[in-house]
Amino acid sequence: MSTNLRDEIERVLVAWDAHEISVGAPPVVDFDCRPSLDGAEAIGRVEAYQELARLRQGADDLLASRVDCHLAYLGALLGERLPLREYVRRTQGCDVMGWSEEYVTWRGDQARAAMADLGIAWGSTTRGDLLDSEHNLTVDEIPAALRTAADEFEPLVRKATGTTADYNLTIETDDVDAYWSYWLDGAGKDARLRLNMRNARFTDVQARQFALHEILGHALQCASYSARCVNEDVPWVRVLSVHADHQVLLEGLAQAWPLFVAPEDKALVAHVKLDHYLQLVRGELHIAINDGVSVTDCLALARARVPFWGDEVIGRLLADRGVDPLLRSYQWAYPAGVDWFVTLAETNDTEVITDVLTAAYRSPLTPGELSARLG
Repeated sequence: MSTNLRDEIERVLVAWDAHEISVGAPPVVDFDCRPSLDGAEAIGRVEAYQELARLRQGADDLLASRVDCHLAYLGALLGERLPLREYVRRTQGCDVMGWSEEYVTWRGDQARAAMADLGIAWGSTTRGDLLDSEHNLTVDEIPAALRTAADEFEPLVRKATGTTADYNLTIETDDVDAYWSYWLDGAGKDARLRLNMRNARFTDVQARQFALHEILGHALQCASYSARCVNEDVPWVRVLSVHADHQVLLEGLAQAWPLFVAPEDKALVAHVKLDHYLQLVRGELHIAINDGVSVTDCLALARARVPFWGDEVIGRLLADRGVDPLLRSYQWAYPAGVDWFVTLAETNDTEVITDVLTAAYRSPLTPGELSARLG
């Protein structure tokens, strides 16, 4: 492995990121794990594409696979429209096989049972009823609730992963017209958590869930990568992007963390089971809208599966996954990732689980590398 080549790839990514930010587009760099955060003069998409294609010629398999993620995404930004399965394979590094109707229904039965255990009926008001059954937090209460929950779970996550990395967290609130309710980015041991108050309603249970997902999931995990990069010349690209092939790991484990560290927390686990099912339904719709299924039929599927989704929610879901070049790739990481890690938790194989969780906080593993650890 040539660290000079790795550094050149990172230089191009940072320069391309500067261009995207300058034109108000989504950034390329989600988290920067390099010890020295050198900037670069902005370069446009075509130049970035050509530079990465040139660098790929001398890359080993590890670097080449990461460069391929960026080339596929850049191609989409420049107008290419690869078939969904090829596009996700080249960006997220996994197959778009989907799940059988029977499997999705089974996970739905689990979600409904979890709701029933909390006294929540399944129907058009399920989501609202669930949140109403919990303690709603005001905007002013949210940051303290997140930090308190993170403090509670941090020793458990550190024990499960073996990480000793430090992290610094800044919490901000936003009000933007976007699909996300919360988002974390950063560099080194410094992370910024943004809460989109236009979409999100926060309860005490959600505070525990988001603390595990964003703070002890993404923030601590990326800080752990950064700490390793300080002490070791790692072979992988140290600039992380959500359209790249480590995202199935990052989003999958972040969603499933309660099953590993709080399996007795009935309300928290119920949220995971519900969200797992909803992600599988989103996956069904992701495939359908890209396979030419009509909007009418997609709406019918969504309404049958999730009676509490309104038309605007379903419409935004379809547009994100069918049209947006970033979300057409990135949004697949959520159902693929959560299903993989929920299944891992259900094995109760302590040895394998410990191996996966420890490795997951040392390197941004690809789906193939995750699967290889199952033996």
